[in-house]
Amino acid sequence: MALTLDHIVIAVKDLEQTITDYRALGFNVLQGGEHPGRPTYNALVVLADGAYFELIAWRSPSPGDRWWELLNQHGEGIVDFALLPPGTAVTVKGANERGLAYSGPHDGGRLRPDGERLQWQTSRPPSTDLPFLCGDITPRALRVPEGDARVHPNGARAVLSLSIAVQDLDASLARYRALLGDAQGTHIGTPFVLPGAAARVATIALGATTLVLTQPIPGAAPHTTQAHQLAKRGPGPFAVVLGTGSPAAQPHQAWHRELTHGAAIELVVG
Repeated sequence: MALTLDHIVIAVKDLEQTITDYRALGFNVLQGGEHPGRPTYNALVVLADGAYFELIAWRSPSPGDRWWELLNQHGEGIVDFALLPPGTAVTVKGANERGLAYSGPHDGGRLRPDGERLQWQTSRPPSTDLPFLCGDITPRALRVPEGDARVHPNGARAVLSLSIAVQDLDASLARYRALLGDAQGTHIGTPFVLPGAAARVATIALGATTLVLTQPIPGAAPHTTQAHQLAKRGPGPFAVVLGTGSPAAQPHQAWHRELTHGAAIELVVG
């Protein structure tokens, strides 16, 4: 079975202000709740394709937490992303047999504002160019609401692409091949040089979502988005493109990062 995009993690300093700002951009934002045993709490922007943004904040400092360290040192923005496995333990076992060193599965959960307790299992990758895995124990619909919760005034419906900065494209592709194996619905493209971007790129199709792995060409301008990501935050996701449901839903938008709390988010018809 295929692995699909589960969610994109956006670390923020003030969750209530972030909720207000994302709603002003036309997103339907849901209160997520608290993570027992951790000083984190979150809100969700759930899309019609089932993927979502996790807007996460901390009630107290959390030294040693990579997401908090990125927020504390480099400011708000995208810090990670997760794939949804058909089974966390089975997926980890297969990936590790193919040469990776994913940890876990680790038990996790969240207490929703309505008192509902959610349970899941995660597995952490050996390098930050790779996603972590997040598989549900309680029904996924409890963690990722359906129906009207996925309808947004700005027309956003799906994650079309997620860009990931990498240090060594060939090494990253080898790791993704080990993670994905022969999963249905996935396809890894041949690397190519992106004209005008001073970057070497490869795409990975995960169903309707495309991961865009991007390695700056040596000597490229340091101000490019992917080069800045590598210099400040290290390998990992840095930009997302959302698609709308119809040409009439919303004109093209590329929001200023002050409005999205550091996340590079673009909305296009598609």
